[in-house]
Amino acid sequence: MTKQFMAANWKMFKTRQEAEETTRELLSLTATKLPGDREVLLIPPFTSIAAVVETIGSRTGFSVGAQNFYPAESGAYTGEISPGMLLDLGCSFALVGHSERRHLFHEGDDFLARKVSFGLEKGLKIILCIGETLNQRKEGLLETTLSRQLTSALSGISNLDIASRLSLAYEPVWAIGTGEVAGTEDIGEAHNFVRSELKNIFSRGAEEIPILYGGSVKPGNISEIIPLDNVDGVLVGGASLQAEGFSRIVLG
Repeated sequence: MTKQFMAANWKMFKTRQEAEETTRELLSLTATKLPGDREVLLIPPFTSIAAVVETIGSRTGFSVGAQNFYPAESGAYTGEISPGMLLDLGCSFALVGHSERRHLFHEGDDFLARKVSFGLEKGLKIILCIGETLNQRKEGLLETTLSRQLTSALSGISNLDIASRLSLAYEPVWAIGTGEVAGTEDIGEAHNFVRSELKNIFSRGAEEIPILYGGSVKPGNISEIIPLDNVDGVLVGGASLQAEGFSRIVLG
């Protein structure tokens, strides 16, 4: 059965107690109702990862991810977190290349490629985020931008179990946190292009790599997004912060 990932990126929100409460409420709201083809992924701040893992316990259909990591096993990297530290907490997923990491923290293509390959090598499941700015879209650079982001980030990856540990998240930068959402034709066009690029990059396994959509996803539009070809789930920001609203996305 192909899984659809319903991922919640909590960004720099929620104390440990708030994360526990939101997780507990979400588990209650989805109890006995979670479809078998849905995997819920909670991505809290570093400070709440252990609490969320503990709250989820043995509940099936739920996983925990990290918003970031540094591509080194250990060392003098003040303020950074390694993949091994995340795995030790019970965290199995990690985001790489979110637009906020690219634009606010100036993470470039070469550095992101290091993160993808190192994270996979160390056993994390990686969600690589890609997407164009409004200016890039207006200038007709959608495909050029996505192709560059994909090929650069995946250049060091061979066919080693990629289908089981790599996912993509297409997030048009202009639709993140703005209330604007790309139209279904725009989403379909981008996701179909990403799938074709994956087939060019990998000799096998490209069809099994999930492609999530992110960008002002909310309960009111989830039913239009999920059925689209090559949309294998969603990466949700602001609308995932309240358990009631996110449960409607998860079950929608």
